[in-house]
Amino acid sequence: MLKLEYARPTKLKIFACYMYEGMLLLAVLFVTSYAFDSLTQRTDTNKFYWVSEAILFLAIGLYFILSWNIKGQTLPMKTWNIGLKTFDSKKPSLGRMIIRYVTAWIIPLLGAFVVDQASKAIGWSSVTIFVFFTPFLNFVYSWFDPKGLFLQDRLSGTYLTLVK
Repeated sequence: MLKLEYARPTKLKIFACYMYEGMLLLAVLFVTSYAFDSLTQRTDTNKFYWVSEAILFLAIGLYFILSWNIKGQTLPMKTWNIGLKTFDSKKPSLGRMIIRYVTAWIIPLLGAFVVDQASKAIGWSSVTIFVFFTPFLNFVYSWFDPKGLFLQDRLSGTYLTLVK
């Protein structure tokens, strides 16, 4: 049976951390996009579209994995006294961090697909605005998990803990 030894952050605290992460990620995405577009002289957004998307995915991953690897937390996690540990209360390995990052995309991407299909089905392109909320769908899994873990934590063998 999984035993989590340390105090766990509340969902509200994690939500606040998500919001702060979102603001920082906007900066990461802006700088990365600007550099990519400047280096490729891209004026048409369809040109190099998938290359651009892959680079943005890697830039976000680099931000999270470097933060978790160096300090065990991102700046928003530090602000809200949240840390990342493995189920045996150790610092996660690089492999676990990569698994956590990649699997954190599963539910939001499924949600984005549903929003896109709903938009096409009803013919209202304005419905796609709801894609903004899909990252928060990660919370839904945690409501049903016996230990309140997020899917990415369950799959990577990690959990969020309170730190001082």
